[in-house]
Amino acid sequence: MTKITKIFIVTIIIASCGSDNIEDKVISDPVNVVVDPMTDKGIGPIVSINLGDINSKSVEEGKKIFKSKCSACHKIEKRYIGPALKGIINRRTPEWIMNMIMNPEEMLVKNEIAKQLLIEYSAPMANQGINEEDARKILEFLRTEN
Repeated sequence: MTKITKIFIVTIIIASCGSDNIEDKVISDPVNVVVDPMTDKGIGPIVSINLGDINSKSVEEGKKIFKSKCSACHKIEKRYIGPALKGIINRRTPEWIMNMIMNPEEMLVKNEIAKQLLIEYSAPMANQGINEEDARKILEFLRTEN
């Protein structure tokens, strides 16, 4: 076996190690701007959220809204048209989640993580016209899906 062949094989082995799941990686754009998903608040009206205790009434209302507006593309437990949302609160900030729900068009153009998700899923998130109050209810529901 030649030295070049050995280097090629080692490179292939190293490249195949690790996760293929974009959710497990720190996202970076082509010019090496690193974005930490747990500090990125996204682009939109939500700049800060105080979560507090989970509001069970909001959870139930959020579940209904999720089923009617989100479940055509998102499942909790599995990848579908969009990413699985189980544990999303551990992968994204609450502000990012609400901004993505309320402002997907701008997020997909200006937010690095959203751009990477668009590349991975090849389907832009549709704007469902969800207001801040209902987005918060969806967030409360997603907080219970860990």
